[in-house]
Amino acid sequence: MRIAFTSVGTNWDAQIDPRFGRTAYLVLYNEETEQFEAIDNSSVQADAHGAGTAMAQRIYELHPDVLITGNGPGDTASKALKNLHMRIYVEAHNMSLKEAYEKYKKQELTAL
Repeated sequence: MRIAFTSVGTNWDAQIDPRFGRTAYLVLYNEETEQFEAIDNSSVQADAHGAGTAMAQRIYELHPDVLITGNGPGDTASKALKNLHMRIYVEAHNMSLKEAYEKYKKQELTAL
């Protein structure tokens, strides 16, 4: 299973970024191989509009099975993501990626 996190950093100790579209990084964790892939999202920081839609497109291209984030995607991005049949979990505020992953495994995160 491939899990995507919105993150302020690139490893297990990094905090979940509450922002979906303007997250600093999108981190993919492959449970089977236990490997991380961090994708820099700084290119959208200066964009006035469309960051959520751009992130939804990026997630579509990466095909994760699960997304864990803070506030969650906005309306337009949510509509786009619904077609992916991906599970989305929100409210992972003030957690490291590892803490959010552990809460996900215990089914303690809020499903969108």
